[in-house]
Amino acid sequence: MTSRRQARELAFRAIYQADVTGETPKHCLEEILEETPASDEIRAFAATLVDELEEHRENVDAIVSRTAHNWPLRRMAATDRSVLRVAVVELLHHAETPTRVVLDEAIEIAKKYGSETSGSFVNGILDRIAHDARPSGG
Repeated sequence: MTSRRQARELAFRAIYQADVTGETPKHCLEEILEETPASDEIRAFAATLVDELEEHRENVDAIVSRTAHNWPLRRMAATDRSVLRVAVVELLHHAETPTRVVLDEAIEIAKKYGSETSGSFVNGILDRIAHDARPSGG
């Protein structure tokens, strides 16, 4: 597993835990990092993703809601919602990461932590968001 994948998973876990418990994502990430060995690079990228989501949460949620026509955020599984939030932040704020990498990583995390259909659900929504966010395919 790459260090970026580990960072994405840590960010996902923090966002998911915050969604379920009502704690702040930053607090959840700190708790997770207390018990998870990770390099400074992994910790920094995970913290960046969590911070960016906290800062841009309203916009990220609006994009996901607009794209997932018949799936209001509150009806989505918490795992799927959390994976989508992390991936959308990366699509919007990390142009250096290729679009295909963001989508592939999100799909793998969704498959690992979500239901049997999470991978295809996340793929369908992220593919549409990526076309809008990165029309050149980035």
